[in-house]
Amino acid sequence: MERRISRTVAVGDVLLGGGSPIAVQSMTNTRTEDAAATAAQIRRLEEAGCEIVRVTVPTPEAARALREIRRRIRIPLVADIHFDWRLAVSAMENGADKIRINPGNIGGPDRVREVTRCAAERGIPIRVGVNSGSLEKDLLEKYGGVTAGGLAESALRAAAQIEDAGYDRIVISMKSTRVPLCIEAHRILAGKTDYPLHVGITESGSPGYGTVKSAAGIGAILAMGIGDTIRVSLTGDPVEEVRVARQLLRSLELRNDGVEVVSCPTCGRTRIDLVSLVKQVEELTENCPKTLRVAVMGCVVNGPGEAREADLGIAGGDGEGLLFRKGKILRRVPEAQLLEAFREELSRL
Repeated sequence: MERRISRTVAVGDVLLGGGSPIAVQSMTNTRTEDAAATAAQIRRLEEAGCEIVRVTVPTPEAARALREIRRRIRIPLVADIHFDWRLAVSAMENGADKIRINPGNIGGPDRVREVTRCAAERGIPIRVGVNSGSLEKDLLEKYGGVTAGGLAESALRAAAQIEDAGYDRIVISMKSTRVPLCIEAHRILAGKTDYPLHVGITESGSPGYGTVKSAAGIGAILAMGIGDTIRVSLTGDPVEEVRVARQLLRSLELRNDGVEVVSCPTCGRTRIDLVSLVKQVEELTENCPKTLRVAVMGCVVNGPGEAREADLGIAGGDGEGLLFRKGKILRRVPEAQLLEAFREELSRL
């Protein structure tokens, strides 16, 4: 699909915009003041494929903890700031690679100028993070509530304040829990600025419903060619956010790194324990460094034929299965030995 080409903004060593791959982000849910616990969670996120991580900075102690967290991790670190502009300054002084400010609660233009001055001195990008739950009062009155136009105007107004202070290393996000509102807001904003856009559906819910809601919203926006980095917001372990985000990007063929596991929905023809087998294959290939498509199919009807593009696949039979590669059958294996045989063939790739 054709992507909107935005200007390039570097976050640490990760490039956003300018045609760069869409970066995957997540956010920790530890207490940032606990540097050891926060860094440990970030390392798990790194292993899952997270490329940028955000931490909340609600206190001076959290801002100071960034120095130790930054020392222990590899990926760029973003400080999430609300209400107190001084925490943004402290976060940058302690090693944040990027800051996120909310124009709805950070204060007036004078406070934005102070944050911008500090960011400019250090070359640190600023994410303008507009949220439907904290839209400015004058915009609520102007638009009669939270609207897509109001979100876009809030983002553009905050970006203009940063530009007026002489800085333009800006990333913009506009988030709501309402999917149609987010889609329309991004459609409006994409035509009015070339800054990189961070896309997400906020407060989307548990991994079950939240995955569906995020895929609907983020997927629709990305399908319009809009978006330079994404965060899937799910209640629970943030590692799951990264897994879903990567699966979403692979589904849209916007990223092809890692292993994509495709499997059939099962039907009355299935004679092996396909559900368990798929789960085991997903676990086995989760951290595989090679770009592969793997298929786990319930029968020969949905096997080598429908999954002929798979680099490696399994087609189930009656208590057994076929291993195949690019549509060609490699061997027939009893069900109890399928996973080990798959492991052997995977190692050959």
